[in-house]
This record gives sequence, C-alpha cells and structure tokens, in this order.
Amino acid sequence: MRILIIGAGGVGTSAALIAARRDFFEHCVVADYDVARAAAVVDRVGDRRFTAAQVDASDADAVAQLCREHQITHVLNVIDPRFVMPIFNGAFAAGADYMDTAMSLSRPSPTHPFSEVGVKLGDEQFAQEQAWKAAGRLALCGMGVEPGLADVFARFAADHMFSEIDEIGIRDGANLVVEGYDFAPSFSIWTTIEECLNPPVIWEKDRGWYTTEPFSEPEVFDFPEGIGPVEVINVEHEEVLLVPRWIDCKRVTFKYGLGDEFIDVLKTLHKLGLDRTEPVSVKGQQVSPRDVVAAALPDPATLGDKMSGKTCAGTWVTGTGTNGEPREVYLYHVADNEWTMAEYGTQAVVWQTAMNPVIALELLAKGEWAGTGVLGPEAFDAMPFLTLMSKGYEQPFGIRDSQS
Repeated sequence: MRILIIGAGGVGTSAALIAARRDFFEHCVVADYDVARAAAVVDRVGDRRFTAAQVDASDADAVAQLCREHQITHVLNVIDPRFVMPIFNGAFAAGADYMDTAMSLSRPSPTHPFSEVGVKLGDEQFAQEQAWKAAGRLALCGMGVEPGLADVFARFAADHMFSEIDEIGIRDGANLVVEGYDFAPSFSIWTTIEECLNPPVIWEKDRGWYTTEPFSEPEVFDFPEGIGPVEVINVEHEEVLLVPRWIDCKRVTFKYGLGDEFIDVLKTLHKLGLDRTEPVSVKGQQVSPRDVVAAALPDPATLGDKMSGKTCAGTWVTGTGTNGEPREVYLYHVADNEWTMAEYGTQAVVWQTAMNPVIALELLAKGEWAGTGVLGPEAFDAMPFLTLMSKGYEQPFGIRDSQS
C-alpha cells in the first residue's frame, strides 16, 4: 500500500504519527498546499517511509499527477470538505482508492431550507457510485470519528445487539477547556460553521430525509468517564445520510454539544455575514469572510498544550434487543487530551479523528475489509475494526447498556 495524505494540519499530522507506528504500508506521502507544513510533519515523524510534497487540493489534475508520480494506491483526504470533490475525482483519475473523513458539501433547499433537503452531504460522491464500481475502485467516505467510528458502532449494534432498531442517534460531547483564549475551537472553524449553521438533517423511515432549523431540539445527554451532562442540539452531519443506506432502523439523528457561548458566537457570525464563503471586496482584494474568521482564530493543531479535558464520540441506539426485550445502548470512545499530548504530542479532537482512517487503511491493506464503489463505514463488518482498534491500537471502546 502506498498512501497519499492530503492535508498537513492537525488531523493529517496525527494520522502520520499514528501510521508511523504500524507496518501495513510501503510508503506515505504527506502533501499540502504549503509544502513547508508537509515537510515539518515528515521531519516530526522521522520515518524513511514518509516524504513531503506540494499539491493544490482544488485541482483534480494536480492530485492525479501526484498520485501517478508516487504510484499511490490509496488517497486519504483530511482537509476541509470544500476540497472533497477535486481530491475524489483526482484519485479516481489516477486509479487510486480514496478515503475521507468528511463528505462533499450540501446545499440547502432554495425554497424550504428548514423542512426539505436540497443537495445532501455526499450526494455528489454517491452520484459517481457506478463509475467507481465499474472501475473496481473503492471510495470509503466518512471514515473519521464522526462520521466514521460512530458508523462502525451503529453497524456493530445492528448486527450483534438488536433485533429491531427504533433510533440511531450520534451523540458527541466534551469537557475540553482551552486556557488563555476567550474563544478557541478545537476543530476547524471552517468546517464547524458549515456543520452548525446549515439546516440539520434528520431521517425517518416513513418520511425520508428532512431538515430543521439550526440548533433545534436541545436535550441533555449524560456522557461517560467524568464528562457528565451536556446539552446537545441537532447538527447537519454525514451519519444521518450514511446510516440509513445500510442499516434498517426507524430514525437517525446527530446531536452535538456546543454550549451556549459557542452557539452565540456562531449566530453572531451568521448575522454579520462572516460565515459566507463567497468572496467580498476588501480594499480591492477578494476575500472570503469565513476564511478571514479561520485566519483570525488559533490553529486547532497548536492548542494541545493549552487544552485539558476529554472528548467523547458515540452512538446511542434504542429498540428491541436480541432477547426480545427493550434495549438502550451507548457505544463510545473517549480521548483524553492529557494522554494524546503525552503519547503523540497532538490534541485529543484531531487525534481521535485521525485514528480511524488509519485503522481502516490497515484493514484494507490486510484484506479484512474490501469493496468497490462509493461506500460508508456501515457497509463493512464492524468486528475487524473494533478488534484492531482495541487490541492493535490499544484503544478500547465503552458500552453503556440498559440490559447489563
């Protein structure tokens, strides 16, 4: 296996550091628009299997050319989702398999944005399903932590814990604190704005996909391992678009714990138009307001030594257990920033995201996962993934079970 990691930010850096401890691949190229960033990651890894390269991720031809130059077999896309389609198309043109942690962007319904879906997350990728299948190539989409590990949990619950599922609800919360900043997101603000200000999507078996208003349906969810109760709200996320394609259930939701202050900031950005991606003229220069916001905030990858606490990603499932009795479970993984910083020197949120595509790449390299077409994590058997995660990567997952 010859891997191309596109993106030398927090997730790309963490993925390289995690992969360097494994022996399933022959070579890994770390590429970024800023080649100095890629070179810094390679220097930090200190492994001869890694090299750095420059790439314009908005140019599918440039991605394809880089793949051919290094005989890449698998492309791992770990940058902002606005670059999904050129990287996706570039990998296909070069005959490489593809993996990402976030899918192609949505576009709200122009007439009924808070009730009807428009272009959904991943639609542009799924539109090419037959082409990828005919070429015998695999595009494994949404293989981070959420989406990604959360979808693996959903598959495991469906196969081993339930005879009938009422709801699969992804629930994400944390008690992370960043010292020295009034406002410092632990993940890409560009992506966070996209997810949180777009109309959230919900899926119901009798209704299909539909939308609500941002920050809708708040509830308090009790997160494990000392995090405790956190208010979570509806957020647009890939799991809601992925899970129903492969798992029989009645409802799918995604709720995320943002906190009142974070929500107020996002609402203010929206009111001021600072969430817009379309360029505006500033003293003769064309500038995207959202890019300005991202540039003004600290790089999440640099916050690890100022951060404390834990982040929890998990999947809450309700329905009828295999014994015919009502059942409610929460399958989860918790990343402690103190541990990720001590072990890898990267903060918990980006490290937790990066672990999962590396595990998936190893399963593909070993032939334990295989497929063609445009697929989500739910399309694969969950057991090999969770076994490798727990034993090979020493990252056990938790289960909170009403029947235990």
